[in-house]
Amino acid sequence: MPTPSMEDYIEQIYLLIENKGYARVSDIAEALSVHPSSVTKMVQKLDRSEYLIYEKYRGLVLTSKGKKIGKRLVYRHELLEQFLKMIGVEDENIYNDVEGIEHHLSWDAIDRIGDLVQYFEENPKRLDELKAVQKNVEE
Repeated sequence: MPTPSMEDYIEQIYLLIENKGYARVSDIAEALSVHPSSVTKMVQKLDRSEYLIYEKYRGLVLTSKGKKIGKRLVYRHELLEQFLKMIGVEDENIYNDVEGIEHHLSWDAIDRIGDLVQYFEENPKRLDELKAVQKNVEE
């Protein structure tokens, strides 16, 4: 399994390729707010771990292994954002909260959160009841 830092890079590379069709070292550095030299080191490490293929000055391509984990990491991030929004976390806190917890949850926990999100989507009355309880507690 990739480290949390590797996950951040794979997720970002996956998103860049999905949105732009490619991911350059400079794009990754900008997106993650890190130095290009740090990106180069990590990309080389991801290449050795077979998550991507990197050719100096030519760019990089995710392997099937990299695409699979990238897609799952993006799903995890989006699911956690959706869940936090659903339970009433303030919008300005959601991104940082997700970044703070996403690497510390097991895939089992992510799957259970997915089940809960699906339950609330299929039973909006239950979500309204939860929000009513929250409102009463806050008052």
